[in-house]
Amino acid sequence: MFRYRRRTLVLEVVTVLAVLLLLTPFWILVMTSLKSGPDVLTTPAFEPPQHPTLDNFTSLLSPSANASNSIVNGLENSAIITIGSILGLVVFGSLTAYALVRGKSRWTTRSYFLFLIAIILPTQLGVLPLYVEARNLHLVGSRIGMIIIYTGVLLPLSVFLYAGFFRTLPTEYEEAASIDGASRLQTFVRVVFPLMSPATGTVSILAGLIVWNDFFTPLIFLNGSAHQTLPVVMYNYVGALVSQWNLIFAIVLISMVPILTFYVVAQKRFIQGFSGGLKS
Repeated sequence: MFRYRRRTLVLEVVTVLAVLLLLTPFWILVMTSLKSGPDVLTTPAFEPPQHPTLDNFTSLLSPSANASNSIVNGLENSAIITIGSILGLVVFGSLTAYALVRGKSRWTTRSYFLFLIAIILPTQLGVLPLYVEARNLHLVGSRIGMIIIYTGVLLPLSVFLYAGFFRTLPTEYEEAASIDGASRLQTFVRVVFPLMSPATGTVSILAGLIVWNDFFTPLIFLNGSAHQTLPVVMYNYVGALVSQWNLIFAIVLISMVPILTFYVVAQKRFIQGFSGGLKS
């Protein structure tokens, strides 16, 4: 029988204080984004705005003279590149991992270890040759090029996560589908892949966070083009706004909302992915 003891009370108090401490930056972010320019300079950061306003958000999301460098354009580009990269990683990562785990030849094990090595190696080592090759293929400055680059760079991580789940999947499911006359591809699409929803959720959230928040790669491959992602647009805005913290914090909040919404929707699969996911 559970007893409410002094130790339990201390743990609850510590937990509440830790949560409040972690939420402090977010509180400052929201409060500052709702203040006008003069209020930011005359009121403390913790203090709620006396006259909350959404003018900061409307001014940032309104049509801009420089449409290629607008927040709306950055949101659109980030969304397209992120969704495209996630789809590519889910499709190619799951197929590759399935072939490596279910394969019985020597090359499958060796290839899997090559993917593990690719996870360890820093991505920045290959930026220069990757940029040269992308320029030769006319992929620099395009959203398709960024989707291909992200899919290739994050494919080892996707294969690693999917392979761990495929190893926990009993082969009886596939044997039953094979007896019913299903081909290998039909077995994967109709039987195996639907069972991998926890792994798919994990891959989608991790890849989405990485691609959405990435600044370095779009800065190299998209800077100066009409397809700049939101982090690059934010960088240009912050340099122009200087000390207008209400607008800067509003931009940060705008960039957080889509990925936070995606995480809230998919967090069940994400938690299942890290806790073992599939139960036979």
